Order: sequence, then C-alpha cells, then structure tokens
Amino acid sequence: MKVLLRSVRIIDKSSPYHGQVKDVLLNQGTIAQIGEGLTAEGVPVKEGTGLCLSAGWLDMRVASRDPGFEHKEDIGSVQEAAARGGFTEVVLLPNSRPVVDSKGTLNYVRKAGNGGPVVLHVAAAVTKGAEGVDFTEMIDLHRAGAVAFTDGEHPIQNADILLKALLYLSPLNALLMNRAEDRQLTLFGQMHEGVSSTLLGLKGMPALAEEMMLNRDLKLLEYALEKSTVADVGLPLLHVSLVSTARAVELIREAKGKGLPVTCDVAAHQLAFEDRDLMDFDTNLKVNPPFRGPADAEAVRAGLADGTIDVVVSDHSPHDEESKNLEFDHADFGITGLETAFSLSRMYSGLAVEAVVEKLTTQPRRILRLPEVTIAEGNPANLTLFEPDAEWSFERSYSRSKNTPFLGKVLRGRVRGVANQGSFRWFD
Repeated sequence: MKVLLRSVRIIDKSSPYHGQVKDVLLNQGTIAQIGEGLTAEGVPVKEGTGLCLSAGWLDMRVASRDPGFEHKEDIGSVQEAAARGGFTEVVLLPNSRPVVDSKGTLNYVRKAGNGGPVVLHVAAAVTKGAEGVDFTEMIDLHRAGAVAFTDGEHPIQNADILLKALLYLSPLNALLMNRAEDRQLTLFGQMHEGVSSTLLGLKGMPALAEEMMLNRDLKLLEYALEKSTVADVGLPLLHVSLVSTARAVELIREAKGKGLPVTCDVAAHQLAFEDRDLMDFDTNLKVNPPFRGPADAEAVRAGLADGTIDVVVSDHSPHDEESKNLEFDHADFGITGLETAFSLSRMYSGLAVEAVVEKLTTQPRRILRLPEVTIAEGNPANLTLFEPDAEWSFERSYSRSKNTPFLGKVLRGRVRGVANQGSFRWFD
C-alpha cells in the first residue's frame, strides 16, 4: 500500500500536526511523510472536499453473531460494515453460539478476523454461556487476549457475580463492562414507560430498571475497592454500557466526582430518537435500552458535552428479516449501527467534530488499555478519512442484516476511507 493523501485536516490532539492541513504519504502501512506540496511519482492521490484525517476509530460494542448466527452477520460482513463506517478496530460481544467463554472460541474469532483494515478485539463472557451463573476462566481468557469481560446482551443480574467479577479482574488490571437493567422490571417490556407507551398500549420499560441497577453496580464497585489490596492504576475497572436516562447520567457524574474508576458510553442511535418516534410501530426502532423521553435525551447530550459520558458506540445489533418484520411485541431488539454511528453523532450529539472524534478514538483506547494511536511520521498508519460536513444518502448497507431506520435517508458526515495493518480502503 502506497498512497498520497492530499490537503487533509489532521484531527488528533496528541499529534504535532493537530488542526493543520497537510499532505500525508502512506507507504507499506506506515506514515512515511507529512508536509505540504508532497509529490510521489506513480502513487495514487486521494483528496476530497473538507477531507479530515484522524486516528482510526474504535467501536466498543458490536454484535458479530459469528459463530452460530452467520445468517444475521458473519466476520467478513461485520468487518466490511465497520470499514464503511470508518472503524479500524471493533470490540465484539461474546453473544455468539457458542458463547465466547473459552479460549477455543476466543481464538477462532480472533483468527477469523486476521487481515484487512479492521482489527477485531474480543470481549469474553463473565459467566459460562453468558447465563449469569458460573464464572468463566477469566484469568486464562485474559491471557489469551480478551480485551474486556462482559455478558454482553445479558446484563448481570446477580450482585454476588458482579462483585466477585470486580474482585477477580482488579488484580489483572482488566475491564468489566455491564449494561444496567433489572430484567424483572422490564419483563415483557417493549419500549420506554411513559405517555407514548400508554397511548400505544405497549408494556413499558421504566427508567427505574436502569437507574436502580446502575446504583447497585456503583455501590458494588465502591465496596470492591475497599476490599481490594491492588493499587489504583488510574484506569476504569467498570464500564457502563448504553446509558440512556437522565438519572443514570447523574449517578455516573456523582461516582466520577467521588473518584470511582468508572466510565460509560451511549449508543449513537440513542441521540437520534425519542420514545414518541415509535408512534408508527416501526420495529427498526425497537431497541434496548429503549428510546427515552426528551428530558433524558437532553441529559445524555449534556453528559457527552461535560465528559460524564466517555464514548459513543454503534451498539451494532444485526437481525434477519424474520426477527424484525413482525408485530412489534414479537420483534427482536436492535439496530445495525456501524455504518451510521459517525453521522448520527455528528448530527445529533451537539458536539464539535473534534469532540466526536475523541469519543471514537482516544477515550475507548484508554478505557480498553490499548496503545495510543498518534498521527506522526514513522508511526503505523491506523487512520480514518472523513468529510464531517458532507451529506450522503445511505442507500446500501454492507451488513448481512438490514434492520436500520436510516436506509434511504440523507445523513451528514461521510466516511471516505480507512487505513490499518498495511491495508488501505477508499470509498467513492
């Protein structure tokens, strides 16, 4: 791979070129040269309108469905969708069949994703089968390369399991990810509990279900730290996935104010909709956590702005036609989000483009203990190219599943290319 990127604005606060418009020459997977008026005979030149260059984006929450549910998504299609969405690294949840609860399954997924510009990191399950009962061999899985631990789409309901997981992972300097939901309170729920659910006659999922479990998790984190003899390493021990309510944002803000090692994320699609948008029963808008009310949406945006919410994720959750094209109460939860996460963040977060990029690059790598990526001469080319203000029409999804409400819509913020692992992709 050898390519010249012409007149790109570099967005990377750790780079000496941050905010500058430069030419960048890539050669054999390395940033060979950064300057002005660069030339390279016979080398393809890529340029665009308002083209920007940042460190490669990282998505912390992706369901790949492979192995076991390849008709919904496989390794190849998830990598293609990720690249088209600007991601050079993604974290895969363990909810495949079999669940990623052994070194064999972990190694299968990691090896299946070798090559190309998208690196697959794998989060291993906390409990066998992600059933919340018996622990996996977390030490072995950590040594085998698990980047974090989570039961993924199954929030941990048992307080003793969560507490012991925190105590086990602390000496390893490993991360526990969990989504806060009391499943007894959301049983048979279809959408956010509120005026809209009453009008639609659908069983509601109360904000309390998230807030009560989040309060429990934060209390257990505090208790675990009191019991632990491991020195504070300055990195989060607990990462809260998919924060969606105003009180949840406030609870995390208070926990951070107390110095607890906790971080959190929000799904990009959570920024684009509210519960009242479900009035036509579009099953593509059936997600968990559900779209909340206006006050919650406002609080989430405020949390993004003040840094309470650290990361934006796609929460890519592919489902086949048979799982979505049914009555609302029977449809599965989830949206495919890899290809639209940046555009939705750009359009609905209220953040400047530099802040959006930080929540897709610097923050997730810090939380996951992954090496920092910096745009500088001689460094590996792990990069994303994008036009933050360009409009584009989302006419085709490269995921195997099409459960997205954005097909056919005009979005703002266009990905133009990715580079990683010696590979370069450009999207016209």
